[in-house]
Amino acid sequence: MTKQKTAKEQTTPNPIDSLPPQEESELHDTPFLVVGIGASAGGLAAFEAFFSGVPSDGNPDMAFVLVQHLAPEHTSILSEIIRKYTTMDVFEVSDGIRVQRNCVYVIPPAYDMAYLNGTLQLLEPAAEHGKRLAIDFFFQTLAQDQQERSIGIILSGTGSDGTLGIQAIKDAGGIVLAQAPESTEYNGMPNSAIATDLVDYILPPEAMVQQLITLSSNIDGGEDSLIAASKNMMDKIFVLLRTKSGHDFSQYKPNTIFRRIERRMAIRQIESISEYVKFLQQIPEELEELFHDLLIGVTNFFRDPEAFLSLKEKFIPTLFTLKPQGSVIRVWTTGCSTGEEAYSIAILLREYMEKQKLNYSVQLFATDIDSHAIAHARDGFYPLTIASTVSPQRLERFFTLEADGSGYRIHKNIRDMLIFSEQNIIKDPPFSKIDLISCRNLMIYFGATLQKRLIPLFHYALNPGGILFLGSSESIGEFNDLFSVEDSKSKIFKRKETLYDTTKTIGRIVPKTTSIRSPSVQNNTKTNASPKLPLREITEQALLKQLNLTAALINAQGDILYLHGRTGTYLELPSGEMGVNNILKMAKDTLRRELTMALQKAITTKEIVRRAWVQIQQNDIIKNVNLTVRAVSSAAAVTIDSPLYLVTFEESPLGIKGTLSTETETKESDPLGHIAALQQELQIQEEFLQASNDKLEATIEALQASNEEMQSLNEELQSTNEELETSKEELQSMNEELSTVNAELQTKVTDLSHANNDMNNLLSGTGIGTVFVDINLNILRYTRDVTRTINLIKSDIGRPIGHIVSNLVGYDHLVSDIHNVLDTLSPKEIEVQTVEGLWFTMRIQPYRTLNNVIEGAVISFVDITETVHIREALHKANELLHGHTNDAQ
Repeated sequence: MTKQKTAKEQTTPNPIDSLPPQEESELHDTPFLVVGIGASAGGLAAFEAFFSGVPSDGNPDMAFVLVQHLAPEHTSILSEIIRKYTTMDVFEVSDGIRVQRNCVYVIPPAYDMAYLNGTLQLLEPAAEHGKRLAIDFFFQTLAQDQQERSIGIILSGTGSDGTLGIQAIKDAGGIVLAQAPESTEYNGMPNSAIATDLVDYILPPEAMVQQLITLSSNIDGGEDSLIAASKNMMDKIFVLLRTKSGHDFSQYKPNTIFRRIERRMAIRQIESISEYVKFLQQIPEELEELFHDLLIGVTNFFRDPEAFLSLKEKFIPTLFTLKPQGSVIRVWTTGCSTGEEAYSIAILLREYMEKQKLNYSVQLFATDIDSHAIAHARDGFYPLTIASTVSPQRLERFFTLEADGSGYRIHKNIRDMLIFSEQNIIKDPPFSKIDLISCRNLMIYFGATLQKRLIPLFHYALNPGGILFLGSSESIGEFNDLFSVEDSKSKIFKRKETLYDTTKTIGRIVPKTTSIRSPSVQNNTKTNASPKLPLREITEQALLKQLNLTAALINAQGDILYLHGRTGTYLELPSGEMGVNNILKMAKDTLRRELTMALQKAITTKEIVRRAWVQIQQNDIIKNVNLTVRAVSSAAAVTIDSPLYLVTFEESPLGIKGTLSTETETKESDPLGHIAALQQELQIQEEFLQASNDKLEATIEALQASNEEMQSLNEELQSTNEELETSKEELQSMNEELSTVNAELQTKVTDLSHANNDMNNLLSGTGIGTVFVDINLNILRYTRDVTRTINLIKSDIGRPIGHIVSNLVGYDHLVSDIHNVLDTLSPKEIEVQTVEGLWFTMRIQPYRTLNNVIEGAVISFVDITETVHIREALHKANELLHGHTNDAQ
């Protein structure tokens, strides 16, 4: 259908310019789908077919953005062509144009295009034409901006542009379509997209619009939205998933689950979540599809290059220095998906061992709950697009290009380092005695409760000094007592040693072990005499009994590591669930404030802090307690990384009968004492406030430094991203050129095969035995008929012809005759006889190329046995005739 437009209409920059401010605001606020369409060679016909499927009313209630590979030096008429097939407004994009529904936007030549806050931004391309991946770039920005409302379509084209872009759209919760390969002029781009297994619909272009309209109505329609869905319905879906797959998704982040379920509902054209629950119950295959949608893992080799570089240079060497030669390095990669990051770590380990010439065994356990992803990882086959993240040197050393050029396969020496296994990190027992754990971009999908269970689990699984490698958006949270920060930018942490059992916080994930003595051991313990104590220990025990001190060993957070003496007077167990006991929570009310301030001051000043005459009440007796907090020397705490503090309680010998007075009673009975107490409390508060201010200033300075580092890191990452895009575009251009050359070579190979077949049949049909030799008289090839004169077999190819035994009688100067022909360039013809009595005409002539270059000689043998016999018979007949003539005379 066509629509006639005036010149004024065609040059209108954007339909929103004519709207009143109120309508413009409403139009901006109303969400709609944005469809990015990428095409290359053959894309024009695909565009025409696509827009021919738009309904006659021309209002599909979404926007379309066309990205095609255009020649930068030519003016594009794609906009005019598209107008012939749709009644929607069609615009060639101008910089900053706002995208509106029921409009089509076409990329102009010589620009890259990005989607930002509902507008299209044009950028000068950094790479030359033929090396840019404009579709990938636009799809990635579209996914970042529109999230689940982004749709990517791949139409006809060569190469693989768009493949990385659809991965970003899928990761954001969007939908991907690809043109059916049989309907394309060039199927390179659709096939590359389909090979990722991320495409939701594979359709001819004319059927895509109707499918998009159906998806749009299901995404936008219905009052029973997922966000407002009852928790009961969501729980039902979790139960069905757990029954089907054995995995519990109830502790994942709700937004992630909502997006994936909403997407599946749109694909299945179901409007309410209650209907979708019934559909899941009736169609088990949909449960499988939903399960795999929830597990979509977008990963690649050496993701976050700076982090992998830090791991390679700073931490992998320490894994080997902590262990002797010949021992085993154990690595665990959780949520490995299709294996790219697991193989990346294996490559780093292999590179270091080869560089340092070390002899270690590596066991790399890569686990995931997705059986399909594990099967893909085990296969070790990856598409050509990995060249954008793997350096050419590593591709050559650790990958093999398949014979058909379809992709790369990991080398066996790397594959043998890995053990892939299905494992649910939430419920299955973890691996143990691990040196390095990589858990990257997995916990971002988990809720806070689940994240708190995993960090202690990793601490349990690691060896002392083991390394934890997290994703760029992940952290250890509140578990600073379990891990120390080694590289904040790269999110690399080191395991700390603790004096209390971390399995208390892990729960049922880590099996606990209990040491039980056997009866014989217990009996021996009872009967054996106690060993004599050293004099120093006897003296120390006597002093401790005399002093009658009560003490607690704590860390900087107040967690109790050891108690000495009767502490019930000063500490009491809090109500609620018990975990690690904290002295600040257990201290009695009148003691808690003094203890908190004393501990804070001891941490800040590194000095011994004393608080005298702190009153506490026990039953009806008021007791005065002297409180002391001091840091424990590092020599005494060699088994733990964090600083420790000793809190001592010393009770005054005098007690007062009664109860602690309230503030009003104290003020009335002893105003001067009350003023002194207030002044003392004010002084304590000022000291605490000063310490807090100092700590706050130090924190602000650290944050400012971290902010500067983050800004620098952001600039470096942007630079690295540009370099990677440039390298990827160069490889894409080279790949297209190689594809063209390969097609030409395939044609030449076919022609050559035909010519070779014709030549073989020609030589066989003539019955002429032929031998081809090079300039050094080495045999190049021969025909079957020549074996009657020279004893040749296939293994003789490449040997000098002079080494071959011939069947010729009275002829032994073949080599000299060939040299003579090559020297004079004059053919030579000789009649020779075989031991079987057969006669041949042997011709030796130079082998000339099409460029008239002599590259050897051709020796041919023509069977003339019958001719010789006829000649001999004629000769005998002539002799008889001459004899009769002479007799007659």
